[in-house]
Amino acid sequence: MILLIKELFFMSNVIPQEIIENRIVLIRSKKVIIDRDIAALYGVSTKRLNEQVKRNSYRFPEDFMFRLNEREKAELVANCDRFKTLKHSVSLPNAFTEHGAIMLASVLNSAMAIKISVQIVRAYVRLRTLLATHKELREKIEKMERTYDGQFKMVFEAIRQLLESPEPSKKKYGFLAERNE
Repeated sequence: MILLIKELFFMSNVIPQEIIENRIVLIRSKKVIIDRDIAALYGVSTKRLNEQVKRNSYRFPEDFMFRLNEREKAELVANCDRFKTLKHSVSLPNAFTEHGAIMLASVLNSAMAIKISVQIVRAYVRLRTLLATHKELREKIEKMERTYDGQFKMVFEAIRQLLESPEPSKKKYGFLAERNE
């Protein structure tokens, strides 16, 4: 994983935003990046990253970084395939908030870390903007629904369904061979 990210970085000098955004998870109602993911983004080993965090622990208060507990680790392993190797790990992973990710750039002190931290901040800002827009839109629709009573009930129902997460497709893919009997 670290090699793939390094190759992407050196080829284009930028890691695609989607890669960073897919590494951000919600734990304890905070958007965080797990230590192994952020280490891969910064191009260092998880061990080295955690060593630097331990040496500079005064730079990482609770709102910058926290250690997952056993239940959170188990939930993370169950929900994200990329963390399946954590299942039998004895150490608990660290989770870094947006501010913790920025602080890591200063602790790691490399040109790559600084460039990646800028991209990580942009990913957090983009996610925050998307969530705020979605929430504002929902509130406006609910206000309009209360105002216009039942006149546009079908329209509001359709819009609400569009805002909800789509159900996964139950359509089967592939082909069926015809049987000659």
